[in-house]
Amino acid sequence: MSKNTPTISYLVKGLKSSAEILIDSWGVPHIYASSFFDAFFVQGFNAARDRLWQIDLSRRRGLGLLSEVFGPNYLEQDTAARLFLYRGDMHKEWSAYGSNAQDIATAFTNGVNEYVEIVNQNPDLMPWEFQVLGYKPAFWSPEDVVRFRSHGYWFNLESEVTRARIACQFGLEVDEFRKQLEPEWKTEIPQGLDPCSIPENVLHLYTLAKQGVTFTKESLGAVGDDSGQLSGLSVAQSIEHLAGGSNNWAISPQLTATGRPILASDPHRTLGVPSLRYIAHLVAPGLNVIGAGEPDIPGISIGHNDRIAFGLTLFPIDQEDLYFHQTNPDNPNEYQYKGGWEAIQVVEEEIPVCGSTPVKATLKFTRYGPVIYEDKEKHTAFSVRAVWLQPGMAPYFSSIQYMQATTWEEFLAAINSWGGPAVNQVYADVDGNIGWKPAALAPIRPNWDGLLPVPGDGRYEWAGFYNIDEHFPVEYNPKRGWVATANQMNLPSDYPYKERKLGFDEWSNLWRYQRIAENLNEGSRLTLLDSLRLQTDFLSLPARRVVNLLQGLESDNLKLTQALEMLKNWDCVMGIESAPAALFEVWFSQYLCPAVMAKLVPPEAHKLIGAGDPAVAIDVLENPDMRLGANSQALRNDILLSSLVAAIEKVEKTLGLDRSQWAWGKLHYVFLEHPLSNLVDEKTREQIDIGPKPKGGSSFTVNKTQYRTNDFRTIVSASFRMILDVGNWDNSLALNMPGQSGVASSTHYKNLFPLYEQEQAFPLLYNREAIEKVVQQRIELKSLNL
Repeated sequence: MSKNTPTISYLVKGLKSSAEILIDSWGVPHIYASSFFDAFFVQGFNAARDRLWQIDLSRRRGLGLLSEVFGPNYLEQDTAARLFLYRGDMHKEWSAYGSNAQDIATAFTNGVNEYVEIVNQNPDLMPWEFQVLGYKPAFWSPEDVVRFRSHGYWFNLESEVTRARIACQFGLEVDEFRKQLEPEWKTEIPQGLDPCSIPENVLHLYTLAKQGVTFTKESLGAVGDDSGQLSGLSVAQSIEHLAGGSNNWAISPQLTATGRPILASDPHRTLGVPSLRYIAHLVAPGLNVIGAGEPDIPGISIGHNDRIAFGLTLFPIDQEDLYFHQTNPDNPNEYQYKGGWEAIQVVEEEIPVCGSTPVKATLKFTRYGPVIYEDKEKHTAFSVRAVWLQPGMAPYFSSIQYMQATTWEEFLAAINSWGGPAVNQVYADVDGNIGWKPAALAPIRPNWDGLLPVPGDGRYEWAGFYNIDEHFPVEYNPKRGWVATANQMNLPSDYPYKERKLGFDEWSNLWRYQRIAENLNEGSRLTLLDSLRLQTDFLSLPARRVVNLLQGLESDNLKLTQALEMLKNWDCVMGIESAPAALFEVWFSQYLCPAVMAKLVPPEAHKLIGAGDPAVAIDVLENPDMRLGANSQALRNDILLSSLVAAIEKVEKTLGLDRSQWAWGKLHYVFLEHPLSNLVDEKTREQIDIGPKPKGGSSFTVNKTQYRTNDFRTIVSASFRMILDVGNWDNSLALNMPGQSGVASSTHYKNLFPLYEQEQAFPLLYNREAIEKVVQQRIELKSLNL
């Protein structure tokens, strides 16, 4: 322990006893408290200390309170957010998370509020974002932790609407090229639905409720535009915001070099600054847990205690339905239900507006959920039924139960009441056991599959929810010695999916999982560094399959011949310096897949299906048949060569004629832009933005780096990684990119970005003796109650 370690002391009210926070070299706070609830108080205090503007903005966005500080241009987004707040019984809500959930949330928000009070009394501590925008942070109530859920990952509404539009214009058979259904399934248009009746902008409010906050000089002006919308927002931006993809695995002692399990988890989410997640360590009587969560939520959702380790990925099942309603021509606030008219519930709320009088918002609800669209001339309305509006569905808050489990049985019992989002949990413990169990609240749809909107007249009702213990698969200590997930369709082959229609079209392609399995099946005496190499793996399985199709092709065109040789001799690794990677990715994503789809669907359908499902495109190329018409193999070869010619021309225009200068990293890059970057001067922008830096990988590598198609900027990546040596906890590794702190002047704002660039990680220390050796700052919280 260094005598020169800087120490900061705070006198706080709300603590039962004094506590301390040890900040290590990488910015991880190790919280030591004298009581269980004090630990959560300090967690909230510390989250505010490091991420105050981020969590304050998150709360305002979720509760529909943006206009209160940013003005009238945010009124529509506030209204949309309020439609999707939890409005049910709070006793049922708190009970769903366990007997002490409300006390944990209360302690956490008391800690946040105590730091807010300190900041208000000490303006020099106020984050600069509040100063630029001219407002102060708000105080929290415990209910704020659980009332808003629109920031979570929830699936299927967008797919329902897109499928309906395709069915209207081209037939459901065309939709099979947009997204292949898994398990194998043939959907039908539900009785009573006219797919052509779905308005183009039916999801506008739904999308607005789920997306983040955009700041422009115009949006922060005193006068709103004619529509009341924020300038620049679009469905496309929202979809990019929600894009994701994650990996996790647990390896049995029989396959590791140490004879201890290894658990790895690297959720891929939309990149931002500060990072979406925050690593913390909570130590108190009966509690010693470390790992990551979201900074505005108590507890740890990905990490370990002294006995077990846990990591999650999304289990992307269908948890939403869009209902179509025929409204009463004589009273638009009534809708048809079971042969009669049922009243729409109307709620009037006042939204506070900065610099103006409050504005009244009219919110409407059917028995199914919020009304997101009305057409009074056509006497129609649309409402959303969402699992995430049920009690106990605040994203990740249910982790307060399983993070205290000590055995597989206790872990299963804890996740049996898991709320949301739907996740694959992998598990390992110090006794050498590993396991996998998905957890979610999944609706029972007895007479339809959930793939299209349905009439809300009583014919299509949920019949309760599936029991996680009874109806979800599970795997424990499998003979192969590992479990893994990567958002793929992982229902076992004998799973009765026709009866339990959990979902069919939101699964990720198999390629990341197949690459993980390829490595783990070949492994023996595996180490933590092997798992780190796998988390950072850039080998593309779709590239391997497509390149294999080129082996017998030749051309008289010199440029094409050279390109074919380049790709044929390529290792299919999407490396930063790789010239073939640059050519392949431009070709595959922008030319080859669209060229295949152009042969399969009408030209007018391209707007709705885009480049289509790449798995379908590769299947057509590998198995040329009547889908391509007569002489299908020759046509397949022509598609491969002609689209490659177009890709060569595109890369030459972008990177030049000298192919020795081509590199994937010259196209594909990562750039972290602060939300207020466009509002500040250049000098400030240099401090708060990070990058640009070249990046490897693609949407289909284990190290997923999904990018914007217009400029190859990475939008999804593994900002957080964790690899645990189960039982020898101090040997574990982690990363939280770009840094732990949201304070731009902090040394921990972007100190971890170089590790991200180098595909490395830092030691995730657990035992105090090891932590004390790397303490960079010590924070003492002294209770005013003493």
